Amino acid sequence: MKTQSSLELSDVKTMAAAAEAEALKNNWAVSIAIVDAGGHLLHFSRMDGAAAISSHIAPAKAHTSALGRRESKVYEDVINGGRYSFLTAPAVQGMLEGGVPIMKDGFCLGAVGVSGVKSNEDAQIAKAGIAAIGL
Repeated sequence: MKTQSSLELSDVKTMAAAAEAEALKNNWAVSIAIVDAGGHLLHFSRMDGAAAISSHIAPAKAHTSALGRRESKVYEDVINGGRYSFLTAPAVQGMLEGGVPIMKDGFCLGAVGVSGVKSNEDAQIAKAGIAAIGL
């Protein structure tokens, strides 16, 4: 049997604060979602001025990234590459850049999903959150 790390509430709070700080530093209004390895919501915040739709997109990106154990951008690239049938994949909704898995020792502990600015900027914010816990 293998032993696997798991996110604690303090980790989630640290990531959320760092992601929000990255967004504020750049004057970006976004929604930030953090999920566990099963895609279940652990944290959600919608910053002042963030578009309402971002409150649906950020958790979807996080969910997709956690379940797939890879950045959600991978799915966007697959679809943009012409594999449109992937749009029918079950339980996969956030197929846009901005979902980043939280990986440790080869295991996915969860993911951070961000929505509200350009997709690469969403990913930048998510990565800043994850970096705050040393991953």
